[in-house]
Amino acid sequence: MQIRARHQGTILAAPMVLFLLAFLGFPAAADIYYSFSEISFETLRSPRLSGFQNYHQVLADEEFWDAAAFSLRFGLITALLECGLGLFLAVFLSPLLEKRSWLMAVLMMPMMVAPAMVGLMYRLVLHEFVGPLPYYFYLWFGDSPAFLGAEYAFATLVAIETLQWTPFAFLLFYVAYLAIPTETREAARVDGAKSFGLFWYVELPLMMPVVAIAFFIRFIDGFRVFDNIFVLTGSGAGGSTTSMSIYIYLAFFKAGEIGKAVAASMLLFMAAFLLLFAVSRFGRRKSAG
Repeated sequence: MQIRARHQGTILAAPMVLFLLAFLGFPAAADIYYSFSEISFETLRSPRLSGFQNYHQVLADEEFWDAAAFSLRFGLITALLECGLGLFLAVFLSPLLEKRSWLMAVLMMPMMVAPAMVGLMYRLVLHEFVGPLPYYFYLWFGDSPAFLGAEYAFATLVAIETLQWTPFAFLLFYVAYLAIPTETREAARVDGAKSFGLFWYVELPLMMPVVAIAFFIRFIDGFRVFDNIFVLTGSGAGGSTTSMSIYIYLAFFKAGEIGKAVAASMLLFMAAFLLLFAVSRFGRRKSAG
């Protein structure tokens, strides 16, 4: 019986492991092989091994590091803004949502729209010649910033990403806020805690695990962003809005440098894996401590 119980988890997990191996194993092995090969669309069926040549080309490419810096900056800023706004809305709107729960569906609507569709909508709204927002800027102020130009594109993309995905963070924080026991709040109030002190010293520490998870999810999503940026600005003027995903897309489909594109994607995968490993290791140490 003990042996059976010991292997029960392995038996139950086996179908999922086999599915993942079948679904991801072959593409991953092919990508690893292609990343060490000289390959193009003409030689797709007969790649020739070239060692670390593709990785050397990627690491020596300034555009790769510019794309990595853009993705890192974009992911960090959007994750901070989304989590900050989501936390504020979760606390501020909690009394209202308790009385009018249907408002939750309204607040979740931006998250339900496909990012590419959001990008297309804002491209029309912000277009320099036909967009309504630049038109009213010209009408009221006599001038309008080029929202999708090199100077303002990053701020515009951050604002659009934040508006669409703040509801995700808000939903997580609102559920975590409701999960705080009423007895904990009452005990803090009995001890003399005011509204801000109650939030800062009692409620926020209890919500911190959810805040950390939400920040990590939104950072990963912001770092690998592709669709709405590609629809809005593409790679941008002078490559100013080239994210890692767009860099890989351009290298693969536009330049036909399959080996270089796959090598860049493998570097991105390894960076994400190391980050996940570090976060899980830190979480284990903290829970053990």
